[in-house]
Amino acid sequence: MPKVDKDSSPISQLRVLEAEAVHIMREVVAELERPVLLFSGGKDSIVLLRLAEKAFAPGPLPFPVLHVDTGHNFPEVLEFRDRRIAAAGHELIVASVQESIDSGRVREDQPTASRNKLQTRTLLDALEAGRFDAAFGGGRRDEERARAKERVFSFRDEFGQWEPRAQRPEPWAIYNGRIRRGEHIRVFPISNWTELDVWSYVELEQLELPSIYFAHERQLLRRDGMLLAVSEVMAPRYGEAIETLMVRYRTVGDLTVTGAVPSTATDVASVIEEVRSSQISERGETRADDRTSEAAMEDRKREGYF
Repeated sequence: MPKVDKDSSPISQLRVLEAEAVHIMREVVAELERPVLLFSGGKDSIVLLRLAEKAFAPGPLPFPVLHVDTGHNFPEVLEFRDRRIAAAGHELIVASVQESIDSGRVREDQPTASRNKLQTRTLLDALEAGRFDAAFGGGRRDEERARAKERVFSFRDEFGQWEPRAQRPEPWAIYNGRIRRGEHIRVFPISNWTELDVWSYVELEQLELPSIYFAHERQLLRRDGMLLAVSEVMAPRYGEAIETLMVRYRTVGDLTVTGAVPSTATDVASVIEEVRSSQISERGETRADDRTSEAAMEDRKREGYF
């Protein structure tokens, strides 16, 4: 039997969130000159891309898609990124952290260390090179406390830095996109969504996700209370054993700090049931670099981190 929208139904609530996000995207395109959509290949950016396609259908996206490539990616995610963007005919820009390292823009202490902090310089350089004055991102307020302080329109100064006390009020969903030369805005159309909302929308829209979001066997090692994928940049240390376990990923990031979770959920409906029962946010459970204090994460965001 087909699903029917009702005022109090989950589908109706998702359509309200969808309409809000579409409105935000259209406002940005109307007010700003050169937006860009940040795309990691993760579930949030996949939903964001789908919303953008809906916002501007039947025409093409009025902005390119930008991926900040750390070089420490899950191969399944890169394969999905290239296939998804090519199939839709969108313009893809890849900003490489490795190129930033090679050119001396950033310094890497260890080749096997997380490159998440190094992304900031690469992102800011890409925004400057493209003269982008707005960047759509898939950040949600429920992810962690520093992101909960973000407005939908998050203003960055001419150095790409964020000052939470200088953000503008947004009463009645009225957004002020006025900026001066050199400044830009980070825009979060799905700020009010939860992880469960994202997965429910994936189910509703029948969106494809990278295979790592579903249960599969993988070689892992245990480190700092996390299950980390064995790879060229993540090898076992003395005393660590490689295990083959059935796991899935709740979030996509630098594979040196992104942990898997034990799971038997092989389809969207099963994942939704797992999300319903979880009492820990996906970043709190699976991202080692987010297991810092609120102040530490806020400092990173002040410097330009997304």
